Amino acid sequence: MKNFKIVITFVLFLLFGFSNAQKIGVVDTEAILDKLPQYKEAEARLNSQIDTWQSDLQNLQSEYEKKRSAFENEKVLLVGEQLKLREKEVMDLEKNIKTTTSLRFGANGEITKLRTNLVTPFQDQIWEAIKTMSEKNGLGIVLDKANNVNVIFLQSRYDYTDKVLDILLKGNTKNEKTSAKGKK
Repeated sequence: MKNFKIVITFVLFLLFGFSNAQKIGVVDTEAILDKLPQYKEAEARLNSQIDTWQSDLQNLQSEYEKKRSAFENEKVLLVGEQLKLREKEVMDLEKNIKTTTSLRFGANGEITKLRTNLVTPFQDQIWEAIKTMSEKNGLGIVLDKANNVNVIFLQSRYDYTDKVLDILLKGNTKNEKTSAKGKK
């Protein structure tokens, strides 16, 4: 009798599950971002800033190496206050390099903050477009292939990436037309 109740419960669970099944769709937010020209422009500006900071850091590192090498070579000739002054100069440069590296390239550094500020508005736009697309297509669940979701197989009819991109690009076209009318 106990097994019978388990079987009945399982059958009822399956019937209820199938009757309330949700339609599932998949999008690829990385592919969407790659096709948005505004994102590409903002990413290029960010990469340019990162290149500048890396160059500055390399220059600091080079200056440090020169001063440290000169200090090591002249150390035996320096006495008293001169020795302390040159040693402090080298140590200050080393500290400056560590501070700059941490402030710009660290986990909570400027690059992380700039990247977050770059991506957040686009993520918000993509979220709204996904929401609109899922409501139009009656989707209950939307997965993002870009966020390490293991999608082993996907029929193209369940990939809504292009539909989301269409909504985003049409929305941007409407915004551009509206701002162009405002300028006239």
